[in-house]
Amino acid sequence: MLTYLIRRVLYAVPIALGVTLLVFTLLHLAPGDPVNAVAGPDAPAEVVEQLRRAYGFDRPLPMQYLLFLWRILGGDLGVSVATGRPVAGELAQAFSNTLVLALGAALVGFVAGVALGGVAGRHKGTAIDHLATVVSLIGVSVPHYWLGMVMVIVLAVEANLLPAMGMGSGGLELLRHAVLPVLTMAVIPTGIVARSVRAAVGETLEREFVQALRAKGLGRGAVLRHVVRNVSPTIVAVLGLQLGYLLGGSILIETVFSWPGTGFLLNEAIFKRDLPVLQGIILMLALFFVLLNLLVDVAQAALDPRMRRA
Repeated sequence: MLTYLIRRVLYAVPIALGVTLLVFTLLHLAPGDPVNAVAGPDAPAEVVEQLRRAYGFDRPLPMQYLLFLWRILGGDLGVSVATGRPVAGELAQAFSNTLVLALGAALVGFVAGVALGGVAGRHKGTAIDHLATVVSLIGVSVPHYWLGMVMVIVLAVEANLLPAMGMGSGGLELLRHAVLPVLTMAVIPTGIVARSVRAAVGETLEREFVQALRAKGLGRGAVLRHVVRNVSPTIVAVLGLQLGYLLGGSILIETVFSWPGTGFLLNEAIFKRDLPVLQGIILMLALFFVLLNLLVDVAQAALDPRMRRA
């Protein structure tokens, strides 16, 4: 297991370096000049040039990348062009706010998806299976930003049950403000997890070893434990990917609910052409996704010894 872990970590290092190069290159190829966006169209040329030197935009791109990589290794993500504050501080607060939504949506979506998919796979081909399939397809197909606006109109404006915007001051207020965005974000992972679990459980129940276990006289609970052990690597992979998507794909939800997370910060940085903030957010989310894939691979290997021997 230790050898497998070391090998996976070594694989992740060049991927992480490739992510930093890709993020740096794509953002510098984007149209527009962040310095001109901050200084304004009427700013004197000497002021624009001074800002360009202060942010290091006057240096060649290879040198900018090396400095960018060196700062990352030291935990320095630069200074926001728009606010003048350290990017790392802004990202830390925004990421913690996004994590509240992502973990809440992951918990709701994973529990509901596993339960729905497990029941559908256990009763494959029946009316229960068809109903669960329809529910999961609706969850995958409905645009979550549209669903968020509908929930705001129905539950916040018309019924006045829950707050529609912001995240409150903490405690119970935070929970009340998080209900609508969490439920909205949980719809898509519920459908995806349900479909994946349904396929995995249904396929496993049809395999010969399950029939052999039943022929030996094992009870339903014992057979179910063997089925769970066989489908758990697949389920862990799906859950890990969905958690990464929840962290990286929350920009529309956070914009709809004015939730001050990474998605909301990314939306503001795009309109302000705040290049350091854009780099920091995209890089952080991409590296987190790499780390999450590494953890999923290790978890799968711990659950399935065949992966360690492959």
